[in-house]
Amino acid sequence: MKAAPAEPVAIDAAVVERRARRAADYLALTKPRLNFLVVATSAAGYYLGAPHAIDAAAMAQAVAGTALVAGGAAVLNQVSERETDALMLRTRTRPLPDGRIAIAEARAFGMALSAAGVGLLALRANLLAAGLALATLVVYLAVYTPMKRRTPLSTLVGAVPGALPPLIGWTASRGTAAGGGLILFAIVFIWQIPHFMAIAWLYRGDYGRAGFPTLPVIDPGGRRAARHAVFFAGALLPVSLAAVVGPVAFSVTLVLGLGLLSLAMRFSWLRNDAAARELFFGSIVYLPILWVVLILDHS
Repeated sequence: MKAAPAEPVAIDAAVVERRARRAADYLALTKPRLNFLVVATSAAGYYLGAPHAIDAAAMAQAVAGTALVAGGAAVLNQVSERETDALMLRTRTRPLPDGRIAIAEARAFGMALSAAGVGLLALRANLLAAGLALATLVVYLAVYTPMKRRTPLSTLVGAVPGALPPLIGWTASRGTAAGGGLILFAIVFIWQIPHFMAIAWLYRGDYGRAGFPTLPVIDPGGRRAARHAVFFAGALLPVSLAAVVGPVAFSVTLVLGLGLLSLAMRFSWLRNDAAARELFFGSIVYLPILWVVLILDHS
Protein backbone atom coordinates (compact mmCIF):
# COMPACT_ATOMS: atom_id res chain seq x y z
CA MET A 1 0.00 0.00 0.00
CA LYS A 2 1.17 3.45 -0.81
CA ALA A 3 1.57 5.88 2.06
CA ALA A 4 -0.81 8.80 2.07
CA PRO A 5 0.79 12.04 0.91
CA ALA A 6 1.97 14.25 3.74
CA GLU A 7 -0.27 17.13 4.64
CA PRO A 8 1.21 20.50 3.66
CA VAL A 9 2.44 22.45 6.65
CA ALA A 10 0.23 25.45 7.18
CA ILE A 11 2.11 28.70 7.59
CA ASP A 12 0.55 31.04 10.07
CA ALA A 13 0.66 34.42 8.37
CA ALA A 14 0.34 36.19 11.72
CA VAL A 15 3.42 34.38 13.06
CA VAL A 16 5.44 35.27 9.96
CA GLU A 17 4.39 38.91 10.23
CA ARG A 18 5.24 38.99 13.93
CA ARG A 19 8.70 37.57 13.30
CA ALA A 20 9.29 40.02 10.47
CA ARG A 21 8.34 42.95 12.70
CA ARG A 22 10.63 41.69 15.43
CA ALA A 23 13.52 41.32 13.00
CA ALA A 24 12.82 44.86 11.77
CA ASP A 25 12.90 46.13 15.36
CA TYR A 26 16.28 44.51 15.99
CA LEU A 27 17.59 46.01 12.77
CA ALA A 28 16.24 49.44 13.80
CA LEU A 29 18.22 49.20 17.05
CA THR A 30 21.44 49.17 15.03
CA LYS A 31 20.50 52.49 13.36
CA PRO A 32 21.00 51.21 9.78
CA ARG A 33 21.08 54.67 8.18
CA LEU A 34 23.91 55.72 10.47
CA ASN A 35 25.59 52.36 9.92
CA PHE A 36 25.48 52.93 6.17
CA LEU A 37 27.65 56.00 6.74
CA VAL A 38 29.99 53.88 8.88
CA VAL A 39 30.27 51.27 6.13
CA ALA A 40 30.95 53.93 3.49
CA THR A 41 33.56 55.84 5.48
CA SER A 42 35.37 52.75 6.75
CA ALA A 43 35.47 51.31 3.23
CA ALA A 44 36.83 54.60 1.90
CA GLY A 45 39.43 54.69 4.68
CA TYR A 46 40.50 51.14 3.86
CA TYR A 47 40.81 51.93 0.15
CA LEU A 48 42.71 55.16 0.69
CA GLY A 49 45.07 53.54 3.20
CA ALA A 50 45.92 50.48 1.13
CA PRO A 51 49.60 50.63 0.04
CA HIS A 52 49.07 47.92 -2.58
CA ALA A 53 46.22 46.33 -4.55
CA ILE A 54 43.01 45.92 -2.57
CA ASP A 55 42.23 42.50 -1.09
CA ALA A 56 38.44 42.51 -1.46
CA ALA A 57 37.86 39.81 1.16
CA ALA A 58 40.08 41.51 3.74
CA MET A 59 38.40 44.84 3.04
CA ALA A 60 34.93 43.32 3.44
CA GLN A 61 35.92 41.77 6.77
CA ALA A 62 37.37 45.03 8.09
CA VAL A 63 34.29 46.98 7.05
CA ALA A 64 31.99 44.32 8.50
CA GLY A 65 33.85 44.42 11.81
CA THR A 66 33.59 48.19 11.97
CA ALA A 67 29.88 48.06 11.12
CA LEU A 68 29.22 45.44 13.80
CA VAL A 69 30.91 47.62 16.43
CA ALA A 70 28.95 50.68 15.30
CA GLY A 71 25.71 48.71 15.38
CA GLY A 72 26.47 47.34 18.83
CA ALA A 73 27.30 50.81 20.12
CA ALA A 74 24.00 52.13 18.74
CA VAL A 75 22.04 49.36 20.48
CA LEU A 76 23.77 49.85 23.84
CA ASN A 77 23.35 53.62 23.57
CA GLN A 78 19.60 53.16 23.14
CA VAL A 79 19.53 50.86 26.16
CA SER A 80 21.09 53.66 28.21
CA GLU A 81 18.87 56.38 26.77
CA ARG A 82 15.54 54.56 26.61
CA GLU A 83 13.94 56.89 29.17
CA THR A 84 15.00 60.11 27.43
CA ASP A 85 14.12 58.60 24.05
CA ALA A 86 10.57 58.16 25.37
CA LEU A 87 10.38 61.93 25.95
CA MET A 88 11.38 62.95 22.42
CA LEU A 89 8.89 62.97 19.56
CA ARG A 90 11.37 61.69 16.99
CA THR A 91 12.58 58.77 19.16
CA ARG A 92 9.63 57.72 21.31
CA THR A 93 8.53 55.05 18.83
CA ARG A 94 11.90 53.28 18.87
CA PRO A 95 11.71 49.61 19.92
CA LEU A 96 12.92 50.12 23.51
CA PRO A 97 10.86 53.13 24.67
CA ASP A 98 7.85 51.62 22.86
CA GLY A 99 8.35 48.34 24.74
CA ARG A 100 8.61 46.13 21.66
CA ILE A 101 11.97 44.64 22.72
CA ALA A 102 13.00 43.76 26.28
CA ILE A 103 15.91 45.70 27.76
CA ALA A 104 17.89 42.56 28.64
CA GLU A 105 17.49 41.21 25.10
CA ALA A 106 18.64 44.49 23.57
CA ARG A 107 21.64 44.67 25.91
CA ALA A 108 22.69 41.12 25.02
CA PHE A 109 22.24 41.88 21.32
CA GLY A 110 24.37 45.02 21.55
CA MET A 111 27.12 43.29 23.48
CA ALA A 112 27.18 40.38 21.02
CA LEU A 113 27.46 42.70 18.02
CA SER A 114 30.22 44.72 19.68
CA ALA A 115 32.24 41.66 20.70
CA ALA A 116 31.86 40.13 17.25
CA GLY A 117 33.04 43.34 15.58
CA VAL A 118 36.11 43.80 17.78
CA GLY A 119 36.95 40.11 17.46
CA LEU A 120 36.63 40.15 13.68
CA LEU A 121 38.95 43.14 13.41
CA ALA A 122 41.48 41.56 15.76
CA LEU A 123 41.49 38.26 13.89
CA ARG A 124 41.18 39.42 10.29
CA ALA A 125 42.71 42.94 10.30
CA ASN A 126 45.11 43.87 13.11
CA LEU A 127 45.14 44.64 16.82
CA LEU A 128 45.43 48.39 16.26
CA ALA A 129 42.21 48.47 14.25
CA ALA A 130 40.52 46.35 16.93
CA GLY A 131 41.83 48.70 19.62
CA LEU A 132 40.41 51.73 17.81
CA ALA A 133 37.06 49.95 17.54
CA LEU A 134 37.14 49.21 21.27
CA ALA A 135 37.98 52.88 21.90
CA THR A 136 34.91 53.80 19.84
CA LEU A 137 32.73 51.77 22.19
CA VAL A 138 34.31 53.15 25.36
CA VAL A 139 34.17 56.81 24.36
CA TYR A 140 30.67 56.56 22.91
CA LEU A 141 29.08 54.63 25.77
CA ALA A 142 31.12 55.52 28.86
CA VAL A 143 31.99 59.16 28.10
CA TYR A 144 29.73 60.70 25.47
CA THR A 145 26.39 59.14 26.49
CA PRO A 146 26.47 60.32 30.15
CA MET A 147 27.92 63.71 29.13
CA LYS A 148 24.94 64.44 26.89
CA ARG A 149 22.76 65.26 29.90
CA ARG A 150 25.35 67.53 31.50
CA THR A 151 27.10 69.77 28.98
CA PRO A 152 26.98 70.88 25.34
CA LEU A 153 30.66 69.92 25.14
CA SER A 154 29.40 66.36 24.69
CA THR A 155 28.97 67.19 21.00
CA LEU A 156 32.73 67.47 20.57
CA VAL A 157 33.33 64.27 22.54
CA GLY A 158 30.69 62.43 20.52
CA ALA A 159 32.37 63.49 17.31
CA VAL A 160 35.42 61.37 18.26
CA PRO A 161 33.76 57.92 17.94
CA GLY A 162 31.83 59.25 14.97
CA ALA A 163 35.10 60.02 13.18
CA LEU A 164 36.90 56.77 14.00
CA PRO A 165 35.39 54.47 11.27
CA PRO A 166 37.54 55.88 8.41
CA LEU A 167 40.60 55.69 10.66
CA ILE A 168 39.77 52.09 11.54
CA GLY A 169 39.50 51.31 7.83
CA TRP A 170 42.80 53.05 7.11
CA THR A 171 44.51 51.25 9.98
CA ALA A 172 43.11 47.88 8.93
CA SER A 173 44.70 48.22 5.49
CA ARG A 174 47.91 50.11 6.32
CA GLY A 175 48.69 48.87 9.83
CA THR A 176 49.28 52.38 11.22
CA ALA A 177 47.06 55.33 12.09
CA ALA A 178 49.61 57.96 11.08
CA GLY A 179 49.55 60.24 8.06
CA GLY A 180 46.50 60.29 5.88
CA GLY A 181 44.42 58.30 8.36
CA LEU A 182 44.55 61.17 10.85
CA ILE A 183 43.48 63.60 8.14
CA LEU A 184 40.47 61.41 7.33
CA PHE A 185 39.63 61.31 11.04
CA ALA A 186 39.91 65.11 11.24
CA ILE A 187 37.64 65.60 8.21
CA VAL A 188 34.80 63.53 9.66
CA PHE A 189 35.33 64.95 13.17
CA ILE A 190 35.05 68.54 11.98
CA TRP A 191 32.22 67.82 9.51
CA GLN A 192 30.01 66.48 12.29
CA ILE A 193 29.81 69.80 14.12
CA PRO A 194 27.96 71.93 11.52
CA HIS A 195 25.94 68.82 10.65
CA PHE A 196 24.87 68.37 14.26
CA MET A 197 24.28 72.08 14.88
CA ALA A 198 21.65 71.94 12.13
CA ILE A 199 20.04 68.87 13.73
CA ALA A 200 20.20 70.39 17.21
CA TRP A 201 18.42 73.51 15.98
CA LEU A 202 15.70 71.60 14.11
CA TYR A 203 15.00 69.36 17.13
CA ARG A 204 15.69 71.86 19.90
CA GLY A 205 12.22 71.30 21.35
CA ASP A 206 12.81 67.57 21.59
CA TYR A 207 16.24 68.00 23.14
CA GLY A 208 14.80 70.44 25.65
CA ARG A 209 12.04 68.02 26.66
CA ALA A 210 14.58 65.26 27.20
CA GLY A 211 16.87 67.50 29.26
CA PHE A 212 19.81 67.54 26.83
CA PRO A 213 21.65 70.88 27.12
CA THR A 214 22.50 71.30 23.45
CA LEU A 215 23.56 74.77 22.34
CA PRO A 216 20.14 75.70 20.85
CA VAL A 217 18.53 74.65 24.16
CA ILE A 218 20.77 76.71 26.45
CA ASP A 219 20.97 79.56 23.93
CA PRO A 220 17.54 79.71 22.25
CA GLY A 221 18.60 82.61 20.04
CA GLY A 222 20.97 80.25 18.25
CA ARG A 223 24.04 82.49 18.21
CA ARG A 224 26.36 79.93 19.83
CA ALA A 225 25.17 77.10 17.59
CA ALA A 226 25.59 79.33 14.54
CA ARG A 227 29.13 80.35 15.57
CA HIS A 228 30.08 76.70 15.98
CA ALA A 229 28.63 75.82 12.59
CA VAL A 230 30.56 78.61 10.85
CA PHE A 231 33.81 78.01 12.70
CA PHE A 232 33.94 74.28 12.01
CA ALA A 233 32.73 74.61 8.42
CA GLY A 234 35.57 77.06 7.91
CA ALA A 235 38.07 74.75 9.64
CA LEU A 236 36.98 71.90 7.40
CA LEU A 237 38.19 73.74 4.29
CA PRO A 238 42.00 73.61 4.86
CA VAL A 239 41.83 70.13 6.40
CA SER A 240 39.96 68.66 3.43
CA LEU A 241 42.30 70.39 0.97
CA ALA A 242 45.25 68.78 2.74
CA ALA A 243 43.86 65.37 1.76
CA VAL A 244 43.93 65.93 -2.02
CA VAL A 245 46.82 66.06 -4.48
CA GLY A 246 45.60 66.70 -8.02
CA PRO A 247 44.45 70.14 -9.28
CA VAL A 248 40.98 68.90 -10.26
CA ALA A 249 40.41 67.28 -6.87
CA PHE A 250 41.71 70.45 -5.20
CA SER A 251 39.26 72.62 -7.16
CA VAL A 252 36.25 70.38 -6.47
CA THR A 253 37.13 70.13 -2.78
CA LEU A 254 37.49 73.90 -2.58
CA VAL A 255 34.06 74.43 -4.15
CA LEU A 256 32.49 71.85 -1.83
CA GLY A 257 34.04 73.46 1.23
CA LEU A 258 33.00 76.99 0.23
CA GLY A 259 29.48 75.72 -0.44
CA LEU A 260 29.20 74.18 3.02
CA LEU A 261 30.69 77.30 4.61
CA SER A 262 28.16 79.51 2.79
CA LEU A 263 25.30 77.36 4.12
CA ALA A 264 26.70 77.65 7.65
CA MET A 265 26.99 81.42 7.27
CA ARG A 266 23.42 81.60 5.98
CA PHE A 267 22.25 79.67 9.04
CA SER A 268 24.27 82.02 11.24
CA TRP A 269 22.62 85.02 9.63
CA LEU A 270 19.02 83.79 9.59
CA ARG A 271 18.92 81.25 12.45
CA ASN A 272 15.66 79.71 11.30
CA ASP A 273 14.45 76.22 10.44
CA ALA A 274 14.73 76.70 6.70
CA ALA A 275 18.41 77.70 6.90
CA ALA A 276 19.15 74.87 9.34
CA ARG A 277 17.48 72.39 7.02
CA GLU A 278 19.57 73.66 4.11
CA LEU A 279 22.73 73.25 6.18
CA PHE A 280 21.69 69.74 7.19
CA PHE A 281 21.03 68.57 3.65
CA GLY A 282 24.10 70.40 2.40
CA SER A 283 26.26 68.52 4.89
CA ILE A 284 24.66 65.23 3.81
CA VAL A 285 25.54 65.98 0.18
CA TYR A 286 29.03 67.25 1.01
CA LEU A 287 30.52 64.14 2.60
CA PRO A 288 29.84 61.43 -0.02
CA ILE A 289 30.98 63.74 -2.82
CA LEU A 290 34.18 64.45 -0.92
CA TRP A 291 34.82 60.71 -0.46
CA VAL A 292 34.37 60.16 -4.19
CA VAL A 293 36.80 63.00 -4.92
CA LEU A 294 39.38 61.57 -2.51
CA ILE A 295 39.08 58.09 -3.98
CA LEU A 296 39.38 59.33 -7.59
CA ASP A 297 42.33 61.51 -6.60
CA HIS A 298 43.99 58.49 -5.01
CA SER A 299 43.40 56.20 -8.02
